[in-house]
Amino acid sequence: MKWSTEHDSLTGEEYIAVDTRGEPLLRDPFTNKSTAFTAEERDELGLDGLVPPATSTMDQQLARVYENYLVKQTSLERYIHLVSLRERNETLFYRLVHDHIDEMMPIVYTPVVGEACQQFSHIFRHSRGLYISYEQRHRIDDILTNHPRPPAIIVVTDGERILGLGDQGIGGMGIPTGKLSLYTACAGIPPSLTLPIVLDVGTENQERLNDPLYLGLRHRRIRGREYQDFIDQFVEAVIRVYPDAVLQWEDFLKANAITQLTRFRDRLCSFNDDIQGTAAVVCAGVYAALRMTGGAIRDQRVVLGGAGASAQGIASLLVAALRDGGLSGEEARRRISTVDSRGLVTEGRPELEDFKAAYARPVEEVATFACSDPAHITLEETIRNIKPTILIGTSGAAGLFTEAVVRAMADVNDRPIVFPLSNPTSKAECTAAEAIGWSDGRAIVATGSPFDPVVHRGRTHRIGQGNNAFVFPGVGLGLWVGGVRRVTDAMFLDAARALAHQVSQADLDQGAVFPALTRIRDCSHAVACAVIRRAVAEGHAQPEILTDLEETVRRAMWFPSYRPVRYRPLDAVRRLDRQAARPAARR
Repeated sequence: MKWSTEHDSLTGEEYIAVDTRGEPLLRDPFTNKSTAFTAEERDELGLDGLVPPATSTMDQQLARVYENYLVKQTSLERYIHLVSLRERNETLFYRLVHDHIDEMMPIVYTPVVGEACQQFSHIFRHSRGLYISYEQRHRIDDILTNHPRPPAIIVVTDGERILGLGDQGIGGMGIPTGKLSLYTACAGIPPSLTLPIVLDVGTENQERLNDPLYLGLRHRRIRGREYQDFIDQFVEAVIRVYPDAVLQWEDFLKANAITQLTRFRDRLCSFNDDIQGTAAVVCAGVYAALRMTGGAIRDQRVVLGGAGASAQGIASLLVAALRDGGLSGEEARRRISTVDSRGLVTEGRPELEDFKAAYARPVEEVATFACSDPAHITLEETIRNIKPTILIGTSGAAGLFTEAVVRAMADVNDRPIVFPLSNPTSKAECTAAEAIGWSDGRAIVATGSPFDPVVHRGRTHRIGQGNNAFVFPGVGLGLWVGGVRRVTDAMFLDAARALAHQVSQADLDQGAVFPALTRIRDCSHAVACAVIRRAVAEGHAQPEILTDLEETVRRAMWFPSYRPVRYRPLDAVRRLDRQAARPAARR
């Protein structure tokens, strides 16, 4: 079956043109309205008798599916319920998520998506997206063309570093599908223009290899030159088959994530959310927190607990923010310190990675520190000696921010900024309640996973979630609408500023440095406009897009409401070529 979104030449009404009648319309999640098909549509489309006779409104359907959602006993059961709804009726799924975004974001994505990835082969119901295995490396073009329509956004993973849960092999597909659900729910990218892909090169997870139901390749991961050749073949195929698509890298192991971003960022429109999106969200949180402390960005000192790909991205963007605040590049780098599993990273440590070397503390400085072992300076000792204003956790090590660590931050700051960001909740460096309690209610806290409000000494602190969904959907929206050719770090710094401006005084008064999730589409709109403006300034988009930019972006944002469905013979169903992946603003 083929379909396209059209506009009535007389009324301008948007409708879905289909070349098929009958049951296939009920099986396609984009055309299916189930009991909401009108009597006229049922007659024209050959649906009489295929659905119950009563016609339901969308509100009635929402009440029914939400009722079913509520009776599920576990978060995983609710995840399965929502995924199954998405595979039946995308419009109804996205409207349900839109109307209950606070409640359902943690189910659709982190933290529940982590459990879904672990259980992927056991809860598998319906194939979505593309699975490209190493054995199929010579047929990647053919596999890409098997997808029914050119995508605007591709999210790809190899499943090796899923959240804080490690290698999940093919189960990592839960991450691209979850991310793309947020592209639609949070930024209005039409769901038909999203494509999740998992690259299956094997797994090191023995539990998966031993599982008789595991759906991926049953061998250890392909490494080295063979692995990189496979990635190169995949990217070349994407460039050939879908040259207008945005490619987002997701949940690759640190070294691979950095390698692929560096290798391909100048070849196609591509970014890594774990590195760049996380950095922009953190930077936005810092900008908002400084409105509470009254401090200037140029005066901040940062300690990063963790030294993975996320930490690298955060450090790089904070350096850009510090330089924008008036510091030199060297001065900005010296404001950032990293602590890994071996303690504070110092220049005296042998065989330092480039990233760690860039932020390693000088030996002569460390020699003046009060510490028990200069070769292994703890996080608490680092804080007491360096006196950072900001502590950020990206370690995936639950409990890293101990009471002593948080109290050390409170001892050297009136309003310490403490961001335990690791996902899922079980991997958070500390809980929101711990950070608030151990700092005597003075810490400005944001977390990576959702936490309930914290009541301390009669005051309620709303905990802002540093959710990447505040940034990456808007970035993707801007890249798509603006026809942007390349992604730069400056776009993410502008995205951070745009997001920080969405934080209201009411948010700050509640202790939150991020907006409520109910305003996330407005945040995505602001981020998209900022990305497009920067892209034009840097020569990566055409200046014409700036004309009536905000309205152009808003018009491109798909909203989950039912459109009329009309039967048109095959030769009348138009625009199923590459322009399907472009909004009206780009045609």
